[in-house]
Amino acid sequence: MMFTLYRSMLRIRRVEEAIAERYGAQEMRCPVHLSIGQEAVAVGVCAALEPRDGVFGGHRAHAHYLAKGGDLTAMLAEIYGLENGCCRGVGGSMHIIDLAAGFLGAVPIVGATVPLAVGAAWAARLRNEDKVIAVFFGDGTFEEGVVHESINFAVLHKLPVLFVCENNLYACYTRLSDRQPDRPIHGIAAAHGCRAVTAEGNDVEAVYAATRAAVASLRAGGAPVFLECPTYRWREHCGPNLDDHLGYRPGGELAEWESACPVSRLASVLSSSPEGAGLVAAAEAEIAAEIASAFTAALAGPEPQPADLSGYLYA
Repeated sequence: MMFTLYRSMLRIRRVEEAIAERYGAQEMRCPVHLSIGQEAVAVGVCAALEPRDGVFGGHRAHAHYLAKGGDLTAMLAEIYGLENGCCRGVGGSMHIIDLAAGFLGAVPIVGATVPLAVGAAWAARLRNEDKVIAVFFGDGTFEEGVVHESINFAVLHKLPVLFVCENNLYACYTRLSDRQPDRPIHGIAAAHGCRAVTAEGNDVEAVYAATRAAVASLRAGGAPVFLECPTYRWREHCGPNLDDHLGYRPGGELAEWESACPVSRLASVLSSSPEGAGLVAAAEAEIAAEIASAFTAALAGPEPQPADLSGYLYA
């Protein structure tokens, strides 16, 4: 299991690095919000879910999509605005979906998928489906009233929802301490009636263990679970670049979080044996080949046609 978790994190890291490397060519047709540095949360949570379970992401959702089994080629094609994208090229990076993989969607509006997740859990309850719904969001969502309303509704009806807070300390360029009172976010969730737990967001095994316990509780009919995972995004809020030179982060903070890289720390553990070191090396080569092939396949897709713009609208 340890290697499976490692490989999934490494794959997400290398995919997003490849996106960042190619973004300057100005062929990608949308903004991108990269989750480099935060991979352990997405991987640890999704590894503990079943294929039948559903996941919602937010505006920084590449990792959530890939960890849940979304199609890499379709995601890349969507970012390039091509017809073979997962939203047929008209949604972009912040509107990705794969119902076959159980990835139920992502939207750019902060906190907007939280009520959607609660609604999906409510629907699963009405249909008597054995399904858990997980929703990822950042610390900034706790400044949105709909998030509190949604948690309240989920707790009131004991819905099978796992609320996953990726607390990366920042909303755009503003630090958490400048936006919210000094109190733990999971404490607010507990006050709403959630079973609130925490896990170190850069330790994929800790996130996986916490999620397994949470999912077992939800399947047994327990109260909704709120999982807070402290983590950190290495790159700019929106875009492919590093931005430490802007000065909104305290000096040395980025370097401190980089030294706790979730991918490197697990690679170090695995590489302590010759067999593990071989697996790590092989994973790099396999993932590099997969990414190159996925970009080629994605870019072979046609552009959407103006006549099709109204084809997927609902009124």
